[in-house]
Amino acid sequence: MPETGERWREYFAFDEPYDNQADAVRRAIRAGESRGYLAMEGPCGTGKTMAALAAGATLVRETDLYERIVVVTPVKQQLQQFVEDLRATNAGLDDPLDGVALVGKPDLCPYGREGAFPDDAGVHDRCEDLRENTARLVEADDGTTEHAAAPAAIEAELDDDQWWDPQVASDLAKAARPDAAGQRTIGEDALSTAGATSPYRDVQVTAPEELVEGDDPPLYCPFEADWYARNTGSPVDFDAGEGNVVTLDDYLPAATERGTCPHRVMSVMLERADVVIGNYNHLFDPKTRPLVSSILDEETFVVVDEAHRLEERVRDLLSDRVGRQTLKQARNDLNTLLHRASQTDEHKQQVRDVLAARDIPLEAVERAETFYGDVIEWLDGRVRDFLDAEHEGWRADPTTLPETDREIPLRDPETVERDDLTEWAEREGYDGGLWRSLSGIGAAVEDVIDELGLTRTPVCAAVGAIMGSWWERDHAGHFRTVELEYAPADDRHVDADYEAAYTPGLLLYNCMPARALRDVFDGMGGGVLMSATLEPLDVFTHVSGLAFLEEGGEDRDPRPVSETTYDLTFPEENRASLLVDCEPFTARNRGDPEEMRPLGGNWNPTRDEYAHALRSLARSPGNVMIAMPNYREAKWAGAYLDDAVDKDVLVDESSSNEATDRRKERFFAGPGKVLVTSARGTLTEGVDYDGEKLSTCAVVGVPLVNIGSPRVRSVRRAYGDAFGEDVAFEYALTVPAVRRARQAIGRVIRGTDEVGVRAFVGRRYCPGARHSVYDFLPEEEREEFTRMTPDFLSDQLSAFWSSRR
Repeated sequence: MPETGERWREYFAFDEPYDNQADAVRRAIRAGESRGYLAMEGPCGTGKTMAALAAGATLVRETDLYERIVVVTPVKQQLQQFVEDLRATNAGLDDPLDGVALVGKPDLCPYGREGAFPDDAGVHDRCEDLRENTARLVEADDGTTEHAAAPAAIEAELDDDQWWDPQVASDLAKAARPDAAGQRTIGEDALSTAGATSPYRDVQVTAPEELVEGDDPPLYCPFEADWYARNTGSPVDFDAGEGNVVTLDDYLPAATERGTCPHRVMSVMLERADVVIGNYNHLFDPKTRPLVSSILDEETFVVVDEAHRLEERVRDLLSDRVGRQTLKQARNDLNTLLHRASQTDEHKQQVRDVLAARDIPLEAVERAETFYGDVIEWLDGRVRDFLDAEHEGWRADPTTLPETDREIPLRDPETVERDDLTEWAEREGYDGGLWRSLSGIGAAVEDVIDELGLTRTPVCAAVGAIMGSWWERDHAGHFRTVELEYAPADDRHVDADYEAAYTPGLLLYNCMPARALRDVFDGMGGGVLMSATLEPLDVFTHVSGLAFLEEGGEDRDPRPVSETTYDLTFPEENRASLLVDCEPFTARNRGDPEEMRPLGGNWNPTRDEYAHALRSLARSPGNVMIAMPNYREAKWAGAYLDDAVDKDVLVDESSSNEATDRRKERFFAGPGKVLVTSARGTLTEGVDYDGEKLSTCAVVGVPLVNIGSPRVRSVRRAYGDAFGEDVAFEYALTVPAVRRARQAIGRVIRGTDEVGVRAFVGRRYCPGARHSVYDFLPEEEREEFTRMTPDFLSDQLSAFWSSRR
């Protein structure tokens, strides 16, 4: 095993590490050297970002174990922090680390950014279509390149296996210039984005007639063509970014000005980078992962930031949904081909021949088309039966249906058994052979549609893959349900009456992402998973797949996993940490907030007790955030506090990112205010309330998800099977809820000189209480909290703030 000693200090950007930071670097290096993983909890002030980068850089530069670092984080603000810390590191290096920050294709497509695509065309799908058209146009005759036509600089780089003609690609790029369309200067009518002007016209372009056979020249992308003209190279290097770290702000304008696809430029650079910084999708999403799959191997040191979000985010990424309209589109894809075959005997033979080349008989397409039609009919019937049972009379007026999302479970969430759709299919003669064939049939149909030049953007291959998974996936770790998304139809056409209110879809929900995570981590060389709130770490290692990794298996060797937790390093006298002992704030105790009204000036005993506590907390100096269990309770608390305190009270609600950002800016501006939100909302984590932006944060109750939801019950059952029924509720529900609460109060103290109050309100946070969550707090954190009843809260707050004057 290589010994790196203290060489990590060369890659540490600052003079001296924070308390615990040097230990974190050394632990991360040891984990990497042993081909293992470190699970690390470090609160704000630990310097986790720099510690992880310094450890990774040491492993890349000082050992022969690793070629690169891949960082993933679900928070844009944290992505920027990694960029800034990497630039700080490079400022002290003679040979800087090349870094690139990744973004999604919609952010990089000049045409998509400037609205040049039709309104009904998604950027991703449109881009893929243009890429395919461009690839066909640049394809060399007989699969070889005309070397004589290529410039000397290009010819020198030609590969014997190269299938495209760079000269044709160059001609296509030139044909899209304004001067090629009769303009006098290139700058006129040129496409511009991100402050950069491209060499091309500001409309989509069609291929020149001289480069196309036939009378219908296709649309193509000149940016893509230029990439082929450069032999799939990048005209942008790492020195385009500050400190050799390139971001969207660097490679987007640079690539645009040079006329090369910015997304291709990013893809080329990530292959050569020492440090790649992206989001969770790049590592865990099967649809996005192919972009970076070539660099995800045993020579990669991976850093997973904000890892307390890992389980929830990856569960969503690994779940598959196919909507009714998408099922209908897949059926129509097949029907388009069948219609073509039915027109004439010649057409039928043509379709059969093309399908036969892919080992798909025409009869298989007919069977699949019938199947999709029957599934749609089954889905409609299931939704109508559900609504009939729940809402009598809805058919006469669908506007009376509840304005919330719904779900229809297709099996008992607490019993491992086959779902209703699968059982129906078997009764109808649609067995596993058909389900498994749908992906291949769809792919073949898409090839035929493309080869025959039919005007259609098919989805049948992707839908077939999801339907195949529906049949193949186990029923213990996956829950099948019909998801009804509330989406009033307005003036849009609907096929089914209930679609006036809901958009339905089939959901294959991944209850147990731990095994998929194990496989992802097992494919890497080693790494660090870190957050300010990972405790209890033994629970985290189980739900993140690390414990499975450590155990090994028949086809894999065990991998070492280590754990560490660091304390908050800021002065303890700057914070008051309170446990407010109130009756548990449960639905049974508190009642329905919309039905309850003050009686003689009082609520019921539970609400009256909490009203007292909230009033005292809201009167605390400066900005106060109250995090309620959900938005309904936030509405109640906000209405009460609006009359009870002499401060502006802002009530958060589930809304767009733009609306949330505006509410946040109002909270920050001017004198102290009260912000009431949901502990499960977007304002309680991932937002940096530095300086005096937040002086007090109180979390009311334990922010559990709806434990009666079929989906949540199925997760609990899956966790019971995997980890034991005695810990299933804790692993699946309690621990994630406590992490949410800890994230919220962690917004208060963000620096050495910051002062504030952190409060957990509710008896379940107190030691010894029934269903107490006290033991799920880190031991050092528990020791800081003082328990009291609401009667003493006001005096305690006054004493604390007086001591800080």
